[in-house]
Amino acid sequence: MVSRDTIVALSSGRLPAGIAVIRVSGPRTRFVVETMAGSVKDRFTNLRRLRADDGSLIDHGLVLFFPGPGSFTGEDVAEFQVHGSRAVAAKMLETIVGFEGVRHAEPGEFTRRAFLNGKLDLVETEALADLVNAETEAQRRFAVRNAEGAQSELYSSWRRRLIHARAMIEAEIDFPDEDDVPGSVSDAVWSDVRALIGEIEHHVDGYKAAEIIRDGFEVVILGAPNAGKSSLFNALAQREAAIVTDEPGTTRDLLEVVLDLDGMRVRIVDTAGLRETTGKVEAIGIERARAKAASADLVLLLEDVVEPLPVGVIPERVEMIRVGTKVDLKPSSAATYDLAISSKVGTGLGQLLQEIGRRAADAIGDAADVLPSRLRHVDLLNEAKGFLVAASAGQGQELRAEELRLAADRLGRIVGVVDVEDLLDVIFSQFCIGK
Repeated sequence: MVSRDTIVALSSGRLPAGIAVIRVSGPRTRFVVETMAGSVKDRFTNLRRLRADDGSLIDHGLVLFFPGPGSFTGEDVAEFQVHGSRAVAAKMLETIVGFEGVRHAEPGEFTRRAFLNGKLDLVETEALADLVNAETEAQRRFAVRNAEGAQSELYSSWRRRLIHARAMIEAEIDFPDEDDVPGSVSDAVWSDVRALIGEIEHHVDGYKAAEIIRDGFEVVILGAPNAGKSSLFNALAQREAAIVTDEPGTTRDLLEVVLDLDGMRVRIVDTAGLRETTGKVEAIGIERARAKAASADLVLLLEDVVEPLPVGVIPERVEMIRVGTKVDLKPSSAATYDLAISSKVGTGLGQLLQEIGRRAADAIGDAADVLPSRLRHVDLLNEAKGFLVAASAGQGQELRAEELRLAADRLGRIVGVVDVEDLLDVIFSQFCIGK
């Protein structure tokens, strides 16, 4: 277990609140608890009077003490649950940092200590950050699955296979004449290496789905001026998020609203109307609209059924739904579009949302799949695959064994079982204070 200063932070939400939770971790934790609250029973909820350094009463609250190493951080940990006023929390923190050897925690420092003390690996740590930041059910399920170790176990199992393969190759190199080292071991090893290359490639292909879960399924609304883009945007947002007028070119910048559709994060983007224009500002908005559409997960191409206008070149290789708008004014035209809507009276909006949700679910795929959750993972997986390809096609058992070692090293860097000190500051800085 790693020993260091004792740290303290407010670990609950914004104050004022019903309850404030103050977390302490480190070698001075028990002394802090017993000085402020008296003796407490380990791993039980203790109702105590909490006192300042001058003996005055701060508050009545609950105290929990978890002796290390059987705690979240692997050190002695305590939690004070007090009334959630700013004054009470401030006095508690002031009193606790007044003890010698106690200081305020830095962002993510509790979780960092959990990692350094072997309570979590790096992938589980990143999953915990995702869980804290989860806004939708899909994000929660994804984060929980990885926090429970599904992703870590996959990478660790691959690494174990490579270590075993390398051991077999090196045994064949060192003991070519020994009876207990089969001469045909290379065939089995390299067959498994080739299979592993395919498994890694398939896994890396799932990163797009992981991006959609974490960042959202991006839907871009595209169309000519006055095609009803901003009206649809406001209808989906259920508020006046965009200006709607009869004057063309009102929207000149990208506007975005986030929806939760059946537990999935969906980002709806309103764009400038597509047309030939001499205005410099509007031209910039149109160029941004085309660029955004080119990278979208789905484009809604809107057309006024009463007065359809051309929109010029449409981005290729993008999922698209042709949507006829203002269908309340011309119902007979509905059949010529994938979907027909009226933002004014609500016609077809439910069907449109249902179709967006279906396509988002298809993009995410099977919820049971283990996906790479960070670009860091993808980069290291691709490096590992490169070494495996070189090992599989290479000459000389010694050089090929070294390629296996380098591949296993990259997998180890993902979960943090080899030196990753340069990554720690970046990873843990993403956490809030108190976590």
